Amino acid sequence: MDERVPMEVVGVRVELPTNTPILLLRERDGNRYLPIWIGTPEATAIALALEGVETARPLTHDLMKTVLDTLGADVERVDVTSLDDGTFFADLVLDSDGELLTISSRPSDAIALATRTGAPVFAASALLDEAGVEIHDDTEEAEIERFREFLDDVTPEDFESAENS
Repeated sequence: MDERVPMEVVGVRVELPTNTPILLLRERDGNRYLPIWIGTPEATAIALALEGVETARPLTHDLMKTVLDTLGADVERVDVTSLDDGTFFADLVLDSDGELLTISSRPSDAIALATRTGAPVFAASALLDEAGVEIHDDTEEAEIERFREFLDDVTPEDFESAENS
């Protein structure tokens, strides 16, 4: 992967009129956003983790975190690496006894795990150049506020009618 750019997970929202969930990442030290269309279960998992909601039974990503904890492995980082024919790709980088292991992953799964572990998220600089959307000043603040309002009102049921991507 070329140069890694630190990203923040802004949140998830539903794109209208298709009702398709979108994961939105923001360049930590810049004005670019990276919208990634994701599946409904992953959108729900990310939204619940961002809101700090604990479910009665562990979701798949909670289970994965427990397995990693039990095995003594840590999520070092998530690298969103590329976009090919409309599909985003990512690597989940694990630290297992000082050895870094790179596992190919869907960005949504890797980020759902990162939101549970506090692991940093990065995007390839070339990917941001290709698929990033630049938003400046007042527009940026308004967009962030809209996402915050959305996250305040979102429930898992909001994602039930969207198709998986």
